Amino acid sequence: MPRLTKSVPKYRKHRASGQAIVTVDGRDFYLGPHRSKASLLEYDRLIGEWVQNGRELPSDDGSGTTVVELTASYWRFAQTYYVKDGRKTAELASIRVALKYLKKTYGDTPVADFGPLSLKAIRQQMIDADGSRVYINKLVGRIKRCFRWGVENELVPVAVHQALATVAGIREGKADVRETAGVLPVNQNDIDAAIEQMPGVVADMVRIQRLAGMRPEEVCMMRPGDIDRSGDIWCYTPRRHKMEHKGRKRTIFLGPQSQVILSPYLLRASDKVCFVPKRKGADEYNTNSYRRSIHRACDLAKIERWSPNQLRHSAATKIRQRFGLEGAQVALGHSSADITQIYAERDHQKAIEIMREIG
Repeated sequence: MPRLTKSVPKYRKHRASGQAIVTVDGRDFYLGPHRSKASLLEYDRLIGEWVQNGRELPSDDGSGTTVVELTASYWRFAQTYYVKDGRKTAELASIRVALKYLKKTYGDTPVADFGPLSLKAIRQQMIDADGSRVYINKLVGRIKRCFRWGVENELVPVAVHQALATVAGIREGKADVRETAGVLPVNQNDIDAAIEQMPGVVADMVRIQRLAGMRPEEVCMMRPGDIDRSGDIWCYTPRRHKMEHKGRKRTIFLGPQSQVILSPYLLRASDKVCFVPKRKGADEYNTNSYRRSIHRACDLAKIERWSPNQLRHSAATKIRQRFGLEGAQVALGHSSADITQIYAERDHQKAIEIMREIG
């Protein structure tokens, strides 16, 4: 039977992966999610080039970077970059999730062919997996960051990252995507009920975090050497904090009540954490073990579970009610574009006055 010279390779579904696939000149090309607009456009582009080149694939010198090659290089970089005090940060786990979405669908795609529609197709997968709007926007941002790093290291054409940057985040109420409930403060009755079921160390961590309005990781890493006790209000400077990468300083002020609770935990080496678990093999609490201890106490108290992040919100609510929005802002270390370095001294003094009264 004579060969059909005018036949066109078929667009079809690869059942194992759910991707669209086409076989051209004996090579399989994965195009993206089956029936997606991005995959259909990629099919048209590939077949168009094949036809224009005399029904042969254009020559390829192998120099083009694929998405899977980019993600592998970026992951090696991320494992050395996202490290604090010799420990890998939680950001790595989120990057891994973002790169997994990217590789699963577009691993064999040249980075030069990955555009806004491809990124939107991945975003739709995240929506279909019931991701929340905020979480999805953050994952998409991490994918953009990967391509930006690729431009910096000459693995990705500049135009590719510029095109991806045009993909806006999902706005609230603008798409059929799950919204997460905001972090709400926890009421004092529930705090008291859980404290009765907690080990003494965890109970004191909760009390101090509630009084000072600090973040969970800040209470977990507290060390005697990080606390300046020269004044009537102590100044705690965490060795790392959430906004450190932006060059911002973080000072937490500890008032009389916090000082009474904390004093017994300062009788140790200056470089050792204040709050140490009693179980064997654990040198310090981290945010996960701290949260689990609180949840266990909530279960024992037969109340709804609350988390350490809610303690910071409780402190913010209390301070705002008593000292106004600005008081809450300076006491909890919130950033604002309206506050400049000129006001730093005033803000510290205001925070000290607040903690002298309530902390």
